Amino acid sequence: GYIYITRGLMSYLNSEAQLAAVLGHEIGHVTARHGIRQQSAAQAASIGYTVGAILFPELAGAPSQDLFNIFGGALLSGYGREHELESDRLGAEYLARAGYAPEAMMDVIRVLKDQEIFAAAQAKKQGRESQGYHGLFASHPDNDTRLQQVVAKADKYVGTHNGKTNRAEYLNQINGMTFGDSEEQGIRFDRHFYHLPMRFALTFPRGWHISNQPTSLQAVAFGGKAFIEIGVMDIDRKLSPQEFIEQRLKVSTLRAGRNLNSNSLKGHTGIFEDNGRLARIAVIFLNKQAFIFFAGVKDSNEFEWFDKEFLETATSLHHLRDDEVKLAKAKRIEIVTVGRQDSYTGWAASSHITNSPEMQLRLLNGQYPNGELILGQRAKRIQ
Repeated sequence: GYIYITRGLMSYLNSEAQLAAVLGHEIGHVTARHGIRQQSAAQAASIGYTVGAILFPELAGAPSQDLFNIFGGALLSGYGREHELESDRLGAEYLARAGYAPEAMMDVIRVLKDQEIFAAAQAKKQGRESQGYHGLFASHPDNDTRLQQVVAKADKYVGTHNGKTNRAEYLNQINGMTFGDSEEQGIRFDRHFYHLPMRFALTFPRGWHISNQPTSLQAVAFGGKAFIEIGVMDIDRKLSPQEFIEQRLKVSTLRAGRNLNSNSLKGHTGIFEDNGRLARIAVIFLNKQAFIFFAGVKDSNEFEWFDKEFLETATSLHHLRDDEVKLAKAKRIEIVTVGRQDSYTGWAASSHITNSPEMQLRLLNGQYPNGELILGQRAKRIQ
């Protein structure tokens, strides 16, 4: 089989040894058969609930089942603490046997933990929940004695040939690599979204969290109070936008339905009600495709308040303008030698990173949260 590493993670690694550590860790999961063991644990958890419900009928209600699901989710989150530690040990051993410094395993876990800390802070600002990256309820690796002991077991495989990191070689390879969103999938910039291949752009409400999924574009308001989801389908040119909603989406009854004509694009919108919950649907034709907007709220009492933002988002859809083409280009990693005038503050001021650029630059270079550039050292910045 294959083991994949994302471009996103590669951006934050700083040596070939760290890349080897990630691959070694994942190979450890395979050789230790964690996938099979996890499947067995999931089956056991399911059996445990069934047996419990038979022996204790009062546990068969929905609240107790939710409790079992929560516990099972915590138990089976990722591979779990014990499996992660075992893979760290095996990965460090593979590193040493291949001639790399086994300490690179600790470096990678620091990268992941720093990412987790940063992501948690960002999620808190945006009213979202954050998820951990490594292990289960793990502390920072610098304070994790057990993790340090597990990785140190690889020292017995260290010989005179060990210790290579190949930092320069790795940085050369990722120089020019796309950072963040790709042009093919679309670029998020502040509250705007630009798609160069499909030649469109739109704007979301200020402060919403935008997520570009494989099949749809999504945005969520602070605290998860409201959401917008956007999908695309091919146009049937025989249908009007209203007929598209009725025949292709099978929504025949809309309240306050009306035609849209914004940015020279034709569309139709209205309010849909299902079991007392309100949602807005809009379809707008652009080029040869129908853009489908579906928006709703957690509390129906707040629908009217958010509905203005729903409509503003839908009617912001437009053909990509010439002055927006540059914004639709992907950001790229640039490897530079640090000069006397360079600083993270200065780099952040000219960076295209919109979300905490100074902190992200420190993350990229393994100096989060308060490290500074080192004169003469090669470092990553984003252009």
